[in-house]
Amino acid sequence: MKLFRFGAPGAERPGVLLPDGARVDASGFGPSSDWNEAFFAQGADGIAKLARWVAAEAGKAPRVPAGARLASAVARPSKIVCIGLNYRDHARESGAALPGEPIVFLKATSALAGPEDDLRLPVGGEKTDWEVELALVIGARAKYVAVEDAMAHVAGFVLHNDYSERGFQLERHGQWTKGKSADGFAPLGPFLATPDELPGFASVRLWLKVNGESKQEGTTAEMIFDVPTLVSYVSRFMTLLPGDVISTGTPAGVGLGHKPPVYLRAGDVVEYGIDGLGQARQRILAAE
Repeated sequence: MKLFRFGAPGAERPGVLLPDGARVDASGFGPSSDWNEAFFAQGADGIAKLARWVAAEAGKAPRVPAGARLASAVARPSKIVCIGLNYRDHARESGAALPGEPIVFLKATSALAGPEDDLRLPVGGEKTDWEVELALVIGARAKYVAVEDAMAHVAGFVLHNDYSERGFQLERHGQWTKGKSADGFAPLGPFLATPDELPGFASVRLWLKVNGESKQEGTTAEMIFDVPTLVSYVSRFMTLLPGDVISTGTPAGVGLGHKPPVYLRAGDVVEYGIDGLGQARQRILAAE
């Protein structure tokens, strides 16, 4: 099943993308329907209930207008956990040694955005960079989860761009979070795909272009730490709640890795995608 959200900021509604490409307004699924912690906490039961609703009601449910804004594919979670330097080629281009354990940092949930929303550069930022990533969404609550049990805690996968202001991240001291958390720095979508929709998640293609020029091209098979390992590892240090997001890292080709480095400027257009998870696009706007 493929889930999405649509509507103006602050007034988002849930939707379901049908196999024929039709986009159904799923507000009728329940009185407070949304793809949020309460929904994902139901685990497989929630998805099964939604599937029954789709079978019975989708034919008469409202269709989402063609011009509707797509929102973040999931409602604001309790946390967005990101993994740094998780692709061998990206670690090398960054001049870093391959990590012996996953590098974990947090991204502010206020950075969430829709997959087609414009991205306004942060005030004082001169080194905003791109990072196309496979993200996963937690279903069942996860705490001290074994690797072999990890996938039972995954509700689905979603396309993410881990936008990063390298000046804030690397030159302003402290942890990476301050360079990862500006408004708009976490576009998620266009939709969340349940694991059965993306059985080859361990080797899917990721790509990104800036102004039509290819910048990133890789597959998730190049990860140092795979999805089950990451879910298990992160769950040792914090309880993962339903709806939480883990973004699994990016392949080579980021602006920081260019010689000399290349960063985003107002007027640029960033397009990116993952096979099976659709694609997204941001127009870059000047800071104000």
